[in-house]
Amino acid sequence: MSDTQILTAPEVPFATPPLSSQREYLVRASAHLWRVQDATGRVLGHLRVATDPLGIRYRAERLHLPTASFRLVGDFWRADDAVAALRNG
Repeated sequence: MSDTQILTAPEVPFATPPLSSQREYLVRASAHLWRVQDATGRVLGHLRVATDPLGIRYRAERLHLPTASFRLVGDFWRADDAVAALRNG
């Protein structure tokens, strides 16, 4: 009998999406999740990369502290649109 090791491929982090607005910036939280912060450092929400058969989608989410889960604000094709939804919502 031989010992075999099952290895899983490491998760490859996505590159931080560029934003056209200078009002917010992204801080990496995981391989596919960023905190969206304004110029004062206040967290507006989170931006998550989600794969779609048609391409990359950007998901705007907010953390709901009582349940320790994320609440979906919306799915967008552009990171700027997802950040705008967090800014204005």
